[in-house]
Amino acid sequence: MKAEQNELVTRIGPGTPCGAVMRQYWQPVALVDEFDPRLDPRMASRPVKAVRVLGQDLVLFRDGAGRWGLLDRDCPHRNADLAFGRHEGDGLRCPFHGWKFDATGACLETPAEPAGSRLCERVRQRSYPVVERSGVLFGWFGEAGSEPPPFPAFDCFAAPSTHTFAFKGLWHCNWLQAFEVGIDPAHPSFLHRFLGDAPLESVGDNAAGRQFRSASAGEAAGGERWPMTRIMREFHQPEISFEPTPWGLQLTALRPMTPDLTHVRITNAIFPHTFVIPLSETLTITQMHLPVDDTHTYWFSIFTSFAQPVDQDAMRRQRLQFISLPDYVPKAGRHNQWGFDPEEQRSQTYLGMGEEDINVHDQWAVESMGPIQDRTREHLGTSDKVIMANRRMLLKAIDTVQAGGRAPGVADPALAPQMQGPDTVDGIAPAGEWPTWWKARVQAKRDGAPWIAKAAAAAVTA
Repeated sequence: MKAEQNELVTRIGPGTPCGAVMRQYWQPVALVDEFDPRLDPRMASRPVKAVRVLGQDLVLFRDGAGRWGLLDRDCPHRNADLAFGRHEGDGLRCPFHGWKFDATGACLETPAEPAGSRLCERVRQRSYPVVERSGVLFGWFGEAGSEPPPFPAFDCFAAPSTHTFAFKGLWHCNWLQAFEVGIDPAHPSFLHRFLGDAPLESVGDNAAGRQFRSASAGEAAGGERWPMTRIMREFHQPEISFEPTPWGLQLTALRPMTPDLTHVRITNAIFPHTFVIPLSETLTITQMHLPVDDTHTYWFSIFTSFAQPVDQDAMRRQRLQFISLPDYVPKAGRHNQWGFDPEEQRSQTYLGMGEEDINVHDQWAVESMGPIQDRTREHLGTSDKVIMANRRMLLKAIDTVQAGGRAPGVADPALAPQMQGPDTVDGIAPAGEWPTWWKARVQAKRDGAPWIAKAAAAAVTA
């Protein structure tokens, strides 16, 4: 990639071409959990947080009526920081001169002005639409007065709260390298390779990140159930393909095992920075990558169950072993070599950074590239075809938006009815029948999902 192209696709602040594209999409800005006094006692009396999104400093708060407000942080009077504002139930009051703003950005009071002053009627703080979905708060940062696109009805947002769990973590790197690791079908055979196989675990036991300990759907020769650890290790040259979808790309990685059996893994890239992958036969991960600024990224993951309800408290406890509150900063990082253990690398894992939390594997990969990867120094191969395809989509979207056109996928209201699913699978299929086999598996999963059945029944009786 040329240096000017790398600059184009990585810079996301106000006024940048890539930033203009990003601002056409709903962006995750915080977890609802961040306002839970059990996790952050400060929220009991003052539900206010400073957040940074797309290089912009904002303040996020919940008022006494339960409304969410997302405002620019600099007070429009003389630009003091509203993140230190007084929370007064119906809005935030700037401590500098007492100007007060509600969740919509309307100025309620300018108390130092003379009696009868109508100054506050002429002042409005820039506010941004906020929606709450599956434990995540999303903001939209398009031009003032413009209409946001419909929120997509993907499975992770359609499932009830009993069947989803959301979490996040901070990476010290640019958004694009963070996203590209997740849409790379070849890397699990190496980065997440375990040198031995532990007994297969249930979804509840592996929910902290040991997803490769779960059995793939289907059976290997002799009726065995194989974990992904073994499949990824023994078949490390996947046949990778992709096809366009309304939301981005559907990715297929085939790993021929025998003349009669093929491991098939179907995942999805939702433009511009979300991927959807299977965690088990009945659990998926939808992971979004929020560009905080050019050199920091929050990943937001939503776990969606198509079977039994999830144990949110247990899943949170497991992850808090590796992430520090209140800012969701990983305990591993460059400062401690991401927990690297050379003896483990020789005897247990390909990377040497533990088996309990494979997020740190991805964290090392993307942070070790530097704050912004220098793509002029890459040498891409055939296995990188998805990476190249996604970059072409991104460059095309930048050109389109710069020319006054509409950003693709989820940002296009005309495509909203097609934003459903997307489906994933991880399984061992009959070699010649894998295209129909995986769709049948997906349909069986959907047929068995209680919340899908409930929605279908409600639609029939409506």
